[in-house]
Amino acid sequence: MTQIDIWYVAFGPDKTVKTDVRVMGSVRSTRTFKTEVDAKLFAMQILAKGWSASAGTLNPHQPKKIVGPSEVEQWAERTAAI
Repeated sequence: MTQIDIWYVAFGPDKTVKTDVRVMGSVRSTRTFKTEVDAKLFAMQILAKGWSASAGTLNPHQPKKIVGPSEVEQWAERTAAI
């Protein structure tokens, strides 16, 4: 049986940095992942670029988990603990 994607990471340029949307194209994007570890590793790459990110579980996965932009760095750094 194929494992379905459970996690997402939404990301884009930091909103506090003024950017020209015409140059940047789509301002935010989302990628999905089968495991929390994969989502955390990707989020760490996004944060290293200086971009903002949020993450969470996809419906109907339970329990529902939402990681806001202010929490995503600490959440991603806990990768080694998994």
